[in-house]
Amino acid sequence: MNNNFANFIRDIDQLNIKITDNQLNQLDKYYELLVEWNNKINLTAITEFEEVCKLHFIDSISSAQFYNFDSDDLSLIDIGTGAGFPGIVLKIIFPNLNVTLLDSLQKRINFLNTVIEELSLNEQGSIKTVHGRAEDFADYKKGELREKFDIAVSRAVARFSTLCEYDLPYVKKNGCFISYKGDKGIEEVEEAKNAIFLLGGKVKSIHEFKLPNSDIKRTICIIEKTQNTSSKYPRKSGIPQKKPL
Repeated sequence: MNNNFANFIRDIDQLNIKITDNQLNQLDKYYELLVEWNNKINLTAITEFEEVCKLHFIDSISSAQFYNFDSDDLSLIDIGTGAGFPGIVLKIIFPNLNVTLLDSLQKRINFLNTVIEELSLNEQGSIKTVHGRAEDFADYKKGELREKFDIAVSRAVARFSTLCEYDLPYVKKNGCFISYKGDKGIEEVEEAKNAIFLLGGKVKSIHEFKLPNSDIKRTICIIEKTQNTSSKYPRKSGIPQKKPL
């Protein structure tokens, strides 16, 4: 390894997650690729090693405090994955996951495919990328990924009602949508209660906490899928963001 993971290991221990040398090597390579590609395309404003570890890696893993990703044969889709947070990090830490990374920008997909290949992430479980908009692949008539996943995750910066319309149509009945939010998570969920109901979900749990060894406030919101999503949703591309439910 080229980088010192001492603080990262201290942080992940606080999350009660064990990590192997191979997983640390994968995260190390991931970081190096992130910095290398960030010189060519805009992936992240955060590039300093310790900050990437805390604000991207640990933050991505933080949901594992509240959801068991170790179950066999779980399928997960990361909507608007960007540089692969949280999807790739969760795949590294929980290699049994079957992960789909969806993003609208082909350059980011090219980066993600390079990471998948360089880190050999398909050796256990599976991981693949999908290029397109969230609204398109969950369309009722032609959405090939509609209601196919146990879990949908998003770490995107968008209104919670918009994220629900992006994510919940991908989730199977009895599955869940896990949203990564900042310190206003509870307020956002409250504002989105109508959207959650219309999309077939209900609030299962909301968890406020600080990232380990920091004052950084985060919220994990878990929405359970209790009913199949109406054929009216998601609406056409752009509408969920312009006119949230």
